[in-house]
Amino acid sequence: MSARPHVVLRDAEREDAAALIALWAECFDASQDEGSEAFTQQALWREPGVAEAATALELNLSRPDKRIILALVDGEIIGATVCDVGTLTPISLTRVLIVTEIQVSPRYRRKSVALTLLSAAASYGEEHNCEIVIAAIPAHSREPHRYLTKIGFNQIAVLRAIQSSKLRSRLTSKATNSRDTGKLIAVRRTLRRRQSHARGSRPPALGRNHAVGGDD
Repeated sequence: MSARPHVVLRDAEREDAAALIALWAECFDASQDEGSEAFTQQALWREPGVAEAATALELNLSRPDKRIILALVDGEIIGATVCDVGTLTPISLTRVLIVTEIQVSPRYRRKSVALTLLSAAASYGEEHNCEIVIAAIPAHSREPHRYLTKIGFNQIAVLRAIQSSKLRSRLTSKATNSRDTGKLIAVRRTLRRRQSHARGSRPPALGRNHAVGGDD
């Protein structure tokens, strides 16, 4: 069994953009071996340029209560996680810590790197009086799911994703179909009312023995 590496933790900085792109790309490449279940998550990945990544880091780090924790071995970034403090619902003050993007280089997995990152995240949550810790992990990542379940995490929600343009297109289509269906129903009701009115206004039928044109 290989010795556990000496892991150093620190907060992310704008200058870490290139190294974090390399870490995400390495983890993405490893996820392609996860099978067909990884397809959806892979479809969401697009490798950014350094300038874009730096701007994104700056934007995220400017948000209050948000923290990006890095794990380093011999000065190399080999793991990262993102912590965000919020409330359980918009109408309660129960504070929660949301942990996302638990990324660990495949070269350093099963060496307690994720444990070290989660321990730091837990401490951050305690500093902010968070009562609950929520971890969002890609659906196809079996090993992290098993690990989180083993240490006591329970499933409480399902995350689903769709491209915003596709969502708008489908919502518009459904709204259009709904309006068309409503118009069709209204037309059918109008036709039924007219048919019912026409039947009610017809003169009574003559009897079989009634003579037409006078008396016998």
